[in-house]
Amino acid sequence: MSRPDALVEVQSPPSQPLRTDIQNWKGIGFALATALVASTAAAASKWVSTAVPVPLITLSQYSICLILLTPWLVRQTPRHLTTQHWRTHLIRGFAGWLCFFTYFSALSKISLMEAGLLRNAAPIFVPLIAWLWSRAQIPIAHWLPILLGLLGITLILQPNVDGISSGHALGLISGLTLAASMVGTRILSHTDRPSLILFYYVLISFACSLPLGIYYWEPVPLWTLPYLIFNGVSVLLAIWLYTKAYSYAKPSVVSPISYFGVVIAGLLGWLIWQHLPNTIALVGTLIVISAGLLTVYLSTQKTNCSDPS
Repeated sequence: MSRPDALVEVQSPPSQPLRTDIQNWKGIGFALATALVASTAAAASKWVSTAVPVPLITLSQYSICLILLTPWLVRQTPRHLTTQHWRTHLIRGFAGWLCFFTYFSALSKISLMEAGLLRNAAPIFVPLIAWLWSRAQIPIAHWLPILLGLLGITLILQPNVDGISSGHALGLISGLTLAASMVGTRILSHTDRPSLILFYYVLISFACSLPLGIYYWEPVPLWTLPYLIFNGVSVLLAIWLYTKAYSYAKPSVVSPISYFGVVIAGLLGWLIWQHLPNTIALVGTLIVISAGLLTVYLSTQKTNCSDPS
């Protein structure tokens, strides 16, 4: 009887690290799928931006999201849709809408990689937005990635006596508003269900898109419809994939993978539009990615210290 017991005792411990490795790889796979979906959707939006006004791209995106959420909505009771935090939902929803609107506008003016990178610089701005929103203290260590990120962004923007291009400015606003959306989502997650946060985000963004969509309304070429539909579906698909990624692996594993989206965007921009960054912009890109990864690392260290388990 002692031999099987001893065998179990010897073999049990290695199974846990193996299971963790498998979970991590699943999380990485879903995170990579998220980056691929987001990057290809951005390429689709850039492709149709020559034929479809940005307000209509944004309106079509949130219209499709609302249609896809309808089966969930009809199963809810008024009590399930109740929230006590309308102000936060409104700010988070408007910030999320403005993020996509400025992102699509930037895509129509600058390269896919530059627009994607400026948007993905959001984690660098999160501590600043959190301080403005709720006066959350910024640890001294977090100022290093913030300053590094600003340096990298400056190299990408390459301002001159005339300032920066409108496309780069829109991309920067996209990153700032995405950071505000992330902070708002984090605050709401303490009180509201994820499905409710998503629903109000889509609903508020649709309401923001509607007036501009009506004003700029024009017939949409038929060839653009598959791209617009994919763009709308990609929002909910990316959210589902990212949620699955976090269900398998820790944020310290999943978050850095988002920067692979910049690499994918760079490849797509090169293959489709022959866009190649100059040396200065490439150095700035590497600095921003490094600053983003450092931000994730510092946040993870803080979480580990506060939760030893």
